[in-house]
Amino acid sequence: MEALSENHSEDGTKKTQALASSKQSPVASAEGVKKSSKIAEPCGVMPASKASGAVSSVRKKTEDVRAPDMSSSRSSFGFMKPTVSSSAASLHRRNSTGGMAEKHPVSSPKRQENGGAIDGKKISPSISDPGKRSNTETRRSSLPSVSSKAPASVTRSETKKSPTISHSTSTMSDSGRAGSTRKLSVRPSPSVSSSKRVPTSPVESSNGRSSLRRAASNISSPSARSPSVSSSFKLGSMSSSVDRGSSLSARRKASTPESRDSRLIMLPQVDVKAGDELRLDLRGHRVRSLGALNLSPNLEFVYLRDNLLSSVEGIEILKRVKVLDLSFNDFKGPDFAPLGNCKALQQLYLAGNQITSLATLPQLPNLEFLSVAQNRLKSLRMASQPRLQVLAASKNKISTLKSFPDLPLLEHLRVEENPILEMPHLEAASVLLVGPTLKKFNDRDLSPNELEIAKLYPAHTALCVRDGWEFCHPELAADSTFSFLVEQWKDDLPPGYMLKEAFIDQPFEEDACHCHFNFVNLSSDSELVLKYQWFIGERTPTNFVPIVDAVGEVYWPKHEDIDRHLKIECTPILKDIEYTPIFAVSSPVSPGTGYPKVLNLKVLGELVEGNLIKGSVEVAWCGGTPGKGVASWLRRRWNSSPVVIVGAEDEEYQLTVDDIDSSLVYMYTPVTEEGVKGEPQYAMTEFIKAAAPSVNNVWIIGDAVEGNKIKGVGKYFGGREGPSKFEWLRESKETSKFILLSSGTTEYTLTKEDVGRRITFLYIPVNLEGQEGASASAMTEIVKQAPPKVTNLKIIGDMREGNKLTVTATVTGGTEGSSRVQWFKTASSKVEGENGLEAVSTSKIAKAFRIPLGAVGCYIVAKFTPMAPDGETGEPAYVISEKVVETLPPSLNFLSVTGDFSEGEMLTASYGYIGGHEGKSLYNWYFHETEADIGTLIPEASGLLQYRITKDAIGKFISFKCTPVRDDGTVGEPRTFLGQERVRPGSPRLLSLQVTGKAVEGMTLVANKKYWGGQEGDSVFRWFLTSSDGAQKEIKGARTASYTLTCDDIGFFVSVSCEPVRNDWARGPIVVSEYIGPILPGPPTCQSLKVLGSMVEGGRLSFIAEYTGGERGNCTHEWFRVKSNGIKDKLTGQEYLDLTLDDVGKCIELIYTPIRMDGSRGSPKSIISEVIVPADPRGIELILPRCCQDEEIIPLKSYYGGKEGNGKYIWYRTKEKLQESELVNLATASDDILVVGESLTYTPSLEDVGFYLALYWVPTRADGKLGDPLVAISNHPVIAALPFVSEVCIKELGSGAHAGEGKYYGGYEGSSLYSWYRETNEGTIVLISGANSATYEVTDSDYNCRLLFGYTPVRSDAVVGELRLSEPSDIILPEVPKIEMLSLKGKEVEGEVLTAVEVIPKSVIQQHIWDKYKKEIKYQWFCSVGTGDYQSFEPLPSRCSCSYKMRLEDIGRCLKCECIITDVFGRSSEPVSAVTAPILPGVPKIDKLEIEGRGYHTNLYAVQGIYSGGKEGKSKIQWLRSMVGSPDLISIPGEVGRMYEANVDDVGYRLVAVYTPIREDGVEGQPVSASTDPISVEPDVYKEVKQKLDLGSVKFEALYDKERSSKKAPGVGNLERRVLEVNRKRVKVVKPGSKTSFPATEIRGTYAPPFHVELYRNDQHRFKIVVDSENEVDLMVQSRHMRDVIVLVIRGFAQRFNSTSLNSLLKIET
Repeated sequence: MEALSENHSEDGTKKTQALASSKQSPVASAEGVKKSSKIAEPCGVMPASKASGAVSSVRKKTEDVRAPDMSSSRSSFGFMKPTVSSSAASLHRRNSTGGMAEKHPVSSPKRQENGGAIDGKKISPSISDPGKRSNTETRRSSLPSVSSKAPASVTRSETKKSPTISHSTSTMSDSGRAGSTRKLSVRPSPSVSSSKRVPTSPVESSNGRSSLRRAASNISSPSARSPSVSSSFKLGSMSSSVDRGSSLSARRKASTPESRDSRLIMLPQVDVKAGDELRLDLRGHRVRSLGALNLSPNLEFVYLRDNLLSSVEGIEILKRVKVLDLSFNDFKGPDFAPLGNCKALQQLYLAGNQITSLATLPQLPNLEFLSVAQNRLKSLRMASQPRLQVLAASKNKISTLKSFPDLPLLEHLRVEENPILEMPHLEAASVLLVGPTLKKFNDRDLSPNELEIAKLYPAHTALCVRDGWEFCHPELAADSTFSFLVEQWKDDLPPGYMLKEAFIDQPFEEDACHCHFNFVNLSSDSELVLKYQWFIGERTPTNFVPIVDAVGEVYWPKHEDIDRHLKIECTPILKDIEYTPIFAVSSPVSPGTGYPKVLNLKVLGELVEGNLIKGSVEVAWCGGTPGKGVASWLRRRWNSSPVVIVGAEDEEYQLTVDDIDSSLVYMYTPVTEEGVKGEPQYAMTEFIKAAAPSVNNVWIIGDAVEGNKIKGVGKYFGGREGPSKFEWLRESKETSKFILLSSGTTEYTLTKEDVGRRITFLYIPVNLEGQEGASASAMTEIVKQAPPKVTNLKIIGDMREGNKLTVTATVTGGTEGSSRVQWFKTASSKVEGENGLEAVSTSKIAKAFRIPLGAVGCYIVAKFTPMAPDGETGEPAYVISEKVVETLPPSLNFLSVTGDFSEGEMLTASYGYIGGHEGKSLYNWYFHETEADIGTLIPEASGLLQYRITKDAIGKFISFKCTPVRDDGTVGEPRTFLGQERVRPGSPRLLSLQVTGKAVEGMTLVANKKYWGGQEGDSVFRWFLTSSDGAQKEIKGARTASYTLTCDDIGFFVSVSCEPVRNDWARGPIVVSEYIGPILPGPPTCQSLKVLGSMVEGGRLSFIAEYTGGERGNCTHEWFRVKSNGIKDKLTGQEYLDLTLDDVGKCIELIYTPIRMDGSRGSPKSIISEVIVPADPRGIELILPRCCQDEEIIPLKSYYGGKEGNGKYIWYRTKEKLQESELVNLATASDDILVVGESLTYTPSLEDVGFYLALYWVPTRADGKLGDPLVAISNHPVIAALPFVSEVCIKELGSGAHAGEGKYYGGYEGSSLYSWYRETNEGTIVLISGANSATYEVTDSDYNCRLLFGYTPVRSDAVVGELRLSEPSDIILPEVPKIEMLSLKGKEVEGEVLTAVEVIPKSVIQQHIWDKYKKEIKYQWFCSVGTGDYQSFEPLPSRCSCSYKMRLEDIGRCLKCECIITDVFGRSSEPVSAVTAPILPGVPKIDKLEIEGRGYHTNLYAVQGIYSGGKEGKSKIQWLRSMVGSPDLISIPGEVGRMYEANVDDVGYRLVAVYTPIREDGVEGQPVSASTDPISVEPDVYKEVKQKLDLGSVKFEALYDKERSSKKAPGVGNLERRVLEVNRKRVKVVKPGSKTSFPATEIRGTYAPPFHVELYRNDQHRFKIVVDSENEVDLMVQSRHMRDVIVLVIRGFAQRFNSTSLNSLLKIET
C-alpha cells in the first residue's frame, strides 16, 4: 500500500494548536520507520496492495513551497525493505515508487526513510507480507520495502499540489498563534510530494508522536500501537521503534471502548488533478546524470530518488529549489560544492546512498532538514548549518563526534544503528554539542537523567569533543578534559612552568566573574606575566568573539550575556616573549539574583578635623538596574556604640569638632532602581584628630562713633576652644603706636578720649589643652564725634504744581549750623532711605521749595541733614508729604511776539506754559487784511515759534496763535497775539550787482543783481566801456540787463550800473558793478549758414555763410549725405553739389569751418537740408529675349525717376506678331490677345508654345507715382521643350492593385510607353511580360519581391524621350492577418480555465491569409493591479497559452488576455485583448485526497490533498474505520486532525478520512474521502507474536502500580513485579512469591465475553486486562513493543470470541 507523509492536526483544533505551540516537532528518521510503498505510475507495474486517496491540509497556500512534493501516486521514503520470495531466484529491481514485477496477494512492508511529522504532524507506517524480497536491493537498505496498489480513482498521476499546516511553537497555544509557524514548521519527509505546501516528516516512534499528542484529551479509542515486529529477513530496524509511549502518556487521557462513535458515513468520490511547473518528479527513471535533464531554475520541488546519479554537477541551476530528494542513488563520495548555489534549499534527502563524508557539503543558509541515513559516514563533519533543525543520520558507521558541526538551531538528532551508540552518555554528549535547542534524540524526548548528566560536564567539554577527546563518565570528565587540553598546550607553555589549573568561576549577571590560571614554577628564575582577553560565545561554547576592553582578570557579565558562554584567553609572557594563549570556558552566564552586593568599601581622605572625606564603594548589581544606594555616616566614640550623624547622607562628609577623638563608620546599602536592597556594608575609620587652634574672620561689630559699644568677634577652629585671650588697644596720636586699653573681654565702649583715634581688637586662640595659636586682629576706622540729630521734621504747603513748600525741624546735638535740605520725589508713600527717591533739587541751606512740573503725581520727600557750626553733619532725616502733587489744567500765563513788522524782519513768539508736562502745543501764524478778520493761515510757518516776514505780508497784520497741549493729550484754551501795525515794505536797494559772462567778442554779458525792498519796478541799467587809460564812455542803446560784445569792444573794459526802482516808483541808490575785461577777440565763427537750390533729384545746391571773429581767412566747407540711420557719406568740397538717385530719400549736410586770417579755426557750423525727393518716373528701354517653354523670361529694361517701385507688368499672348503701330493699343485685351501674366518675369507654359508674347510696362516710383507705359513683343513664337518624365512612382490601389504614375514634360504628350519590372531579394530586375499598362494586379509570384514601373515619354510630334524607372516599391506582401475580436470562454471563477478564442474576419482575403500565411498566434495573460482609475495590468510571466487556470491569488482581480497573430513573413497584427470581471472564489473542494502511511499498526497516517476554492478556512476532517468487505464506517471519536496514529484496534480495518473543505467565509464544499488498505501488524511484532502463539502458552513479566491513577505519574517505589500467564484457554496474573510470602493469583479468567484488553493511547507502556466488571488489572511493561506483543498474543488466543480472526490478520495458518 502507499504510505504518505502529511501535516496532521490531531484531535481537532486543540491538538493542532498544541502541536503548533510545542516547538517539538517529531521527526522520524529513515531507519526508524519502514519504508512504505507507493502507488504505481500510469506506466508502472501493478503494485500488490491498495492505496488510498490524497488528503488535503487545513491551510493551503499555493505560494508556500517549503516542503517536498506530496504525491497521490506514491510516497518517497528513502528506505526499502526487501521482499522475500519462496524461491532463490532474483526478482526485478524494485524502486521506491513501489513498482513490482508481479502481483502478490500479500503486500510487503516498506519503511519510511526519513519521515517526520512537522509541528505536530504524524505518519503511520503500514505492514504487509515480508515474505518476498528482491536480491538486488540488499546493497541499499536493511529495511523492508512495500509495494502498493492504488485504486482506480487515484492511479492516474501524481498529486500536483499538497498543502500542509504550519504550527507555532508554544505548548497549548491558541489558534491565533498559527501565523508564527514559519520558524520551525518544516520537518521534511522525502515521501511528501507537495509542490506548494510545507509537508511533514513521518514519525516512527512514540517519542516523536508524544509531542504531537501533547494537547490530546478525551480519546475514546482504547487501541494501542503494537511494537515493531522484525521479520527474519530484516536487515535493520529502528532502534527507537519500541518504547514509544513514555512521553505520550503524559499527554493523552485514557478512554474506554464504550465511548466509540459508531455513526455510518458514505464514501464520497475521489478526484485527481495534474501537476504543475514548480515540481519535477523523476523518481525511479534510472537517471544517471543531471546534465541529461532539462532543469529549470524555477523548480522548487525536485524528486530524483531511486535513480543512478553519482554526481551533483548541474544542480547549481536550481537556485530556487526548496526540497531536493536525492535518496537511493549511487552517490559515494561526491563533491557537494555545487549545492552551494541552492541558497533557498530547505530540505535535503541523501539517504540510501554510499556517502562516506559530508566534508564538502557547503553551508546552506535556509536548510532545515537533512537526511543522510543509510550511508557510510564515519563522522558528521560538515560546514555549519545555521538553520538546521532536523538531522537524520541513522544506519551509518559513525563512531566519533570529532569535528561535529555547529548546528545552533538543531532540535532533532537521529543516530540510531551507528557504532557510536556504544559511547556512554551519548545523549548527554549530544546535548553538550548542540546546546539547549535540542529537543529529541533518536526520536525520543531528551531524558531528564541525561540532561542532568550533561550539566555535570565541564563547560569546555564540547570543544574537547570536537577536537577528538574521548567522551567518558562525568566524574572523570573534569580531570580528563583538563589533561586533554594540557596535552595540547604542553609544547607551547613557558619553559620551567607547569599549568596546574585553568577555570572560570560560575558567572552571574553583573557580578564579578574571576578567572583562575595557576602556573607552578618548576625551574624558572623569571616572573611569569599573564595577559587576558575575554570572549563571549553563543548558548553553546561556539562562535566566540572578543569583548572590547575586557582584558583583566575579572569580567562583569552584562544582561545580554545571560545563557551565553564566556571564554578567556590567557597569554603567558616570560622575559617579554608571548607564548601561545591558553583558555578556559565558563558555564552559561546565569541571571543575576537582582539583589545588589557591595564588593569593596573604603573611606578616602585625611582624618583631621575640617577635612573632607569620601566613601568609595564598588557594587555588583547582579541583574538589577543600577540605582543610588543609601549612604549614611555614624560617629562612634571610644567604647560606645555608633550614633547616626544627622544629615550626613552623602558620599562625602566634612569632619567637625564633634568628630574629634571619635571613629567614623561609613554605612552603604546598595539599592537598585527597582527598589531591591542589598546587604548593607560598612567601613570604619581611625580616630579623628583635632586641628591646631586658629582663628580667622576677625572683625569689629559696631560704628566707631563716640559713645557706641563695639564688639570683637572671630571664628575659632582647632578642637574645642579654651580660655582664649582678647585685648583692646588705642592708637596714640603722638607715636601712632597702640596702647592697651582693656583685656579679657570682647566688648568696649568708645569714650571722648577715643575720638580721632583708631581702636584695635586682638584675638589669641587657646584650646582646652592651653595650646595657643596665632593671633588675629581687626581695627576700626578713626572714632568720630557724635553727630547732631533731627526731630519733628515736617513739610508745610499746598501740594499743587508750582506751589511753594517749606520744611521745619528741630535739631538736637549741639548748636545747629548751616543744615541743608534736599528735595526728592517718589512714587511710594513710604520712605526707606534714599532707595526709590529721585532728586528734584540739590542740597541747599534754603528750606523753601517750589514744586516743579516733574513732581506731579509723586510724593515729595524732604531730606534734612543737620549740621553743626563746625561743619559736622548728623544722620539725615526724611519726611514725606501726605499726598501726591496735583497738576493744573494746561494754560498759558503769558504770550508775546517780538520783532520789527517790516519786510525781511524775524518775528519771535514766546509764552509761559503751566498745567503738567507740556505735550505738542500748537503754533500758527496768520495774515490779516484787517484787525477784525479771522486771518489767513501761513502754512510754511505752522508749528514754528519764529517767522521771517515775506513780501506777501506787506500791508497786512500778522498774528500768532498758541494752543497749549499737555503730554496726556489734554488741550487747553488757545491764546492769540495780534501785531498792532501793518507790515511795511523795505527801501529799494541792491544787495549785489555783478557782470557775468566771458569778456570775449561775440559773447553776451549779463548783469546779475539781487534786489530788496518791496515789489521791484523797472530798474535802470547802463553799460560802459573803459579804456586802458581810464577813459570811460557809455555804450549807446545798451539799456537792458544783457549786452553782446562786438569787435568794437575789443581791448576795452566793460561795466554796468543799475538804479533800483520799486513798483511805486520809489528809487534807491545807483550801484555800479566791477569792471570785466579787457575784451578779447572772439574765435572765428560762422554766424549764419544757408543752403540754396532745389531739393530734387537732378538739382544743384549752393550756400551763403556769415563770418565773424576777426579777419576772415580761407574758410572750408564739405558736403555730406546723411542716411536715415545717421551715417554720413562725404560727397565733395566744391562750392556746389549735384543731386543724384543715391541722394533720394536722404538729407544733405553742409559743414562750414570758419578760419581767421591768422589761421585760427573756429567751431564748424553745419546745416542739414530737407529730404531729397525723387524725380518723376519714366521708362528708358524695354526688350524681350528668346522665349522657350518653361524657361523664365527676364525682360531687359531701364528706369529713371527716383527709386523704382513695384511697376505694373502685363504679359500678353498673341497669335500674330503685332506691328509697331499696334503696340500702342496692346493694353486692351481681345479674343486674339490673352493676358497670361502680371509680374516682371514670365515662364512660358505648354499653352504658350507657338504664340508670341508681349510685355506692357508702366514704370512706377517707390512712392507709387506712375510714369508713361512702355510695350515690347517677342521676335519669335514660344518654342516647345524636349519630352521628359519625372516623379515616376508606384501607388498602391488596394486589394493587390498598383498603379504607375509619372509627371510628363515637354510639349504635348503623345502615346508614351509603360512597362513593369519585378526585383528579387538578390537584386535582379526582371521585366514582367505583358504588363504594359499603367496599372498592375499583384500575383503570388510578386510576394516577397519589389515592383518597378517604367515610363518612356513620347511627345505629340513623335519625339521620344528617355526611359525612367520608379523607385522599387516596398516588399510586396499580402495583407496583414487580423483578429476581429477576442473572447474568453469559461467561468470567471477560481480553479476554472479561461480559454481565449479569436474571431477571424469574414473577408475572403483574410480567410485566404489565415489559411496560407498564418505562422503562429501568441497569447499573454495579465493580472490587474489597483482599482478604478488607478487600475493597471501587469504581465504574468510564463502565462502565454490560450488557456489560463485561475488561481487563488487571482480572486478579486481582473484578468486580461492579449492576442497577436504572426504570419510567415514575420509581421504581427495589432494586439487584441479581452478583460474579465473580477475573479470570484470557487466552490471549496479538495482534489487528489489521499492518505499517506506504511500500512502498519505502529505507523502514523496523514491525510493530504489539493484544496481550491478561495482561501481555506477551518476545513473538517473525520477519521473512520471500515471493515474489509463492508460499506459501513465507524467513526473514531476525537480523531479530527490531519494525522492519525494507528494502533492495534485498527488491525484488519481500512482507515477512512473524510475531508469537508470549508472556505474562510464558511462556505462548505462537497466532502471527499480516502481510505487505506487494511492495517497490518508491524513485521517485528508479527514475528514475535506468531512464535508465541505457536507455543500455545506464554509467560510475560509486567509491573503493577499499586497506587496507580490516570492522573498520577508512576513512581519507582510504587511498582511491583507481576507474572502474566497466557494460554489458549485462560489468562492469569500472578504476584510472585518472596522470602516472606507465596505466589498469589490476583486475577484469572477465560476469554469469554466480556473479557477484553484495553490500551491507553496516552501511555504506550500500560494496558488493562478486564475479565469482567469485578476483575480487572492495570499492568505496565518496559516498552511499547512488549505491550503490543502481549495484547496481540492475548487476542490471538481469544480469537474464537472475535468477529475477525486474528490469525487471518496475522497471516497465521490454523
